[in-house]
Amino acid sequence: MDAFIQQLNNSMADLVDRTRRSLVQITNGQGGSGAGTIWHPDGLIITNAHVIAGHGDLLVTLYDGNRYPAQVLAEDPTHDLAALSIVAADLPTIEPGDSQQLHAGQWVMALGHPFGVLNAATGGVVIGMGQQLGDIQFRNGADWLAVNLKLRPGHSGGPLVDAQGRLIGVNTIMNGPEVGVAIPVHVVKAFLKTHLGTPQKQAV
Repeated sequence: MDAFIQQLNNSMADLVDRTRRSLVQITNGQGGSGAGTIWHPDGLIITNAHVIAGHGDLLVTLYDGNRYPAQVLAEDPTHDLAALSIVAADLPTIEPGDSQQLHAGQWVMALGHPFGVLNAATGGVVIGMGQQLGDIQFRNGADWLAVNLKLRPGHSGGPLVDAQGRLIGVNTIMNGPEVGVAIPVHVVKAFLKTHLGTPQKQAV
C-alpha cells in the first residue's frame, strides 16, 4: 500500500510539473491579476473575461519568468472567456481532453496563482456538468463544470486538468463554499470558432 501511495504521489507531482508549464500569470495594469492557459504554441492564450476586465496594460508572465505584453483578440463576458495573443513561439501546451465525456467522481486538478502563490495546484473530483445541477443554477444557458475543489483569487483563467493531464476546462469562480465552477473545454472551442474561426488550433 505504501508503494502504491508513493507511486500515486509521484504521478500527481509529475502531472503538475508537466501541465503548469502551460500556465501563465496575467496582470491588467490596474492591480488585478489572474491566470491563463496557453492554447497554441504561437502565443494564443485563453483566460476569463473578468481577469482582463477594463484591460489596461496586459502583461503575461510565463512559467520560465519571461514577460510579454498581450493583445486582446476576443472576449465574451457572457461565457467569461477571453483570448489573448503574445509574440512568442514554441510555447508548451496541454493536450485537450473530452469534457463532454466527464463523469461525476473523476479526479481533476486546478492550477493557478491563488493569493499570489505562483504555479500552485489543488485537487478534487467532478460533481457534474450541465446548465443546471440540482440547486446550482448557471447563467446564460451554456454548459458549466462543477467540481468540489476550492478556487481562490488567482485561479481564474487557469487550466483544469484530468488525471491524465489533459485540459478539460478553464477555472472560473466558486459557487458556495465547496463548489468550484469551470468552463468546459468544448465551450472554449466553440468560443474560439465563433470569434477566431479556429476551434482546433490547439496543438496536441
